[in-house]
Amino acid sequence: MTKAKLEYIWLDGYKPTQSLRSKTKVETNFSGKLEDCDVWCFDGSSTEQAPGGSSDCLLKPVFICKDPARSGTGYLVMCEVLNADGTAHESNGRATIEDDDNDFWFGFEQEYFLWDTKINKPLGFPTSGYPAPQGPYYCSVGAQNAFGRDIIEEHLEVCLQAGLNVEGINAEVATGQWEFQIFAKGAKEAGDQIWLARYLLERMGEKYGLAINWHCKPLGNTDWNGSGMHANFSNTALRTAGNKETYDVICQAFAPLIKEHIAVYGADNHLRLTGKHETQSIDQFSYGVSDRGASIRIPIAAVQKGWKGWLEDRRPNSAADPYKVAARIIKTVKTAKI
Repeated sequence: MTKAKLEYIWLDGYKPTQSLRSKTKVETNFSGKLEDCDVWCFDGSSTEQAPGGSSDCLLKPVFICKDPARSGTGYLVMCEVLNADGTAHESNGRATIEDDDNDFWFGFEQEYFLWDTKINKPLGFPTSGYPAPQGPYYCSVGAQNAFGRDIIEEHLEVCLQAGLNVEGINAEVATGQWEFQIFAKGAKEAGDQIWLARYLLERMGEKYGLAINWHCKPLGNTDWNGSGMHANFSNTALRTAGNKETYDVICQAFAPLIKEHIAVYGADNHLRLTGKHETQSIDQFSYGVSDRGASIRIPIAAVQKGWKGWLEDRRPNSAADPYKVAARIIKTVKTAKI
């Protein structure tokens, strides 16, 4: 008789930015399959998801992978939150994604800061003042420029052990700022994997005594870059277009919907989307080939492949919910009259 430890993971109801929550369920002779994960419940009154007088909320398992921290007997179980009657809770962004046939593929570029809680600054910052200006930190090597590589490498390794489709990591533009990229064929799975990778990084931070700062502009009104979660996306139309006109029509569908996208692209994005530091202004829309100052970048690789590929929406920020970002992008693309 074997015992398995299933870590049920979900998003709470905090606004404007949800947090990760988890608890462990011990099962006997568990098969390791998603369909054998039971629906579970939790106290929604403790997570801003239910009143105290009727506090039960349900956890519906939607994605499972191995838990590297519990070798051989552990699993990570990503869950949707349901009301007691089985309907999707209002905090459940995953349930709003209209991609049942997985025609939409997403690759998210997740940026974040490793945060030294002792001085309340990014890892690598001096106790007072600032380090040398931006420039030498992006994709850097060396103790004078790269800070926190041990935790970054370990996070990559545990993600791969878990079976998450991490496609790369790199140091970012600011001191203590890093990025990982995850790709999946299907919007829901892409969101599942980003959230589980975030969860594993938060757990890794506990081990190293570091916080993970997901805020899009943790250094405020300074000349240091903010953090994004660029959303690379495609559907059959983009992957097989073969002409510039299809790309123009899809990009132009985003133009009248600035407010709708910004509403789900993460809190405090006005601090990041200023028109500086590789961003377009929050109240404007633009697109262009290889333009990292645009709202949507058309990758040069798509052009070189004969206008067959994907687009990158650069506006979602590092704390955005990938489920809600994907849901909004899909809804907009489907309005394009191709």
